Amino acid sequence: MKTYLVGGSVRDELLGLPVKDHDYVVVGASPEEMERQGYRPVGKDFPVFLHPQTHEQYALARTERKISLGYKGFEVFASPQVTLQEDLARRDLTINSIAKDEAGNIIDPFNGVADLEAGILRHVSPAFSEDPVRILRAARFAARFSFHIAPETLALMNEMVHNGEVDALVPERVWQELARGLMEDNPSRMFYVLRECGALARILPEVDVLFGVPQPAHAHPEIDTGLHIMLAIDHAAEKNYSLPVRFATLTHDLGKGTTPPEEWPRHIGHEARSIDLTRNLCERIKIPKDARDLALLVARYHGNVHRAEELKPSTLVDILQAVDVYRKPERFEEFLQACACDFHGRPGYAVKPYVQAERFQRAYAAAKSVDAGAIAGELSQSLADPTKLPLAINTKVREARIARIKAELI
Repeated sequence: MKTYLVGGSVRDELLGLPVKDHDYVVVGASPEEMERQGYRPVGKDFPVFLHPQTHEQYALARTERKISLGYKGFEVFASPQVTLQEDLARRDLTINSIAKDEAGNIIDPFNGVADLEAGILRHVSPAFSEDPVRILRAARFAARFSFHIAPETLALMNEMVHNGEVDALVPERVWQELARGLMEDNPSRMFYVLRECGALARILPEVDVLFGVPQPAHAHPEIDTGLHIMLAIDHAAEKNYSLPVRFATLTHDLGKGTTPPEEWPRHIGHEARSIDLTRNLCERIKIPKDARDLALLVARYHGNVHRAEELKPSTLVDILQAVDVYRKPERFEEFLQACACDFHGRPGYAVKPYVQAERFQRAYAAAKSVDAGAIAGELSQSLADPTKLPLAINTKVREARIARIKAELI
């Protein structure tokens, strides 16, 4: 029985990055022997155990055989006879197929160390093509490390898309990988890789179609809508914004992909079209509610926020109400962050002040200072018909907020 440190923990250590989790593979042991030594079994699809003291994961060396489409379509074989090299051979990329023994020696049968030094993502074997999640993982690693995909690996990814393997991805796993990729330092790299191999058109066609769609040059020096979205999500990453902000930034302009070409480069009404497209995308790949709700708000109102200095106090009040700022002030802050990413995601705009967000924040501070409870109390005593009370309160509070914004902002 021999134990090796494997995968991401070895890779990150060699890159000089912090190692968050240690993964181990055990060669020459049976499940019964692991349990006799106090390891607790937790694996459902293959033998994985928790160490009795450290609770770190130890997996028995295993091989896999493809039996059906999708990332779950594998038959797993684990036994004491499976070697370390056989276990490493089933992994996706050479940089993830490096092991370290208990003496600290590096075992690198697929030249992963050389690929780490060269900044290359290369598949270990043709078995890469058996798991469509590996397309997403390769794209995500490109975003994390700013590595390049080896030409032969990119060709294999293209083949996986064309033969329909990518269509077997389940929504939950798509979102899991996309979410992790969006949270990397350079998320645009993930989408460029997915687009280069054709997977973006199958997974997120609403985003893929934005590339090549022109915008007015005076407002968007980058012209291309797809490029604008990539600049915007990279800005969100630079600011270390949350996942919901990054997702809302990704989807805010989806409606521009459905503008008839004869109307280019203008995109009148794209906000309304973005709402339906975003909602459908969220349903299709099971986006969590917090990310979905923020994305819908940003899709609908980002154009209004950009015109904040032109808006009437009544319009400011109505937008504040629509984004539910009084109950969810933290989401309002994320809403403005996503709008700011749209503004800054253009060449020459990264450091320009986004005064529109400040104006909305001032409007919120003014509106919030209105004592809605006091107004409700007064009306409840003076209004004869109690059925009319809710509408009367809402009307009076709205009027008071409009007046307060008008007094403080104009």
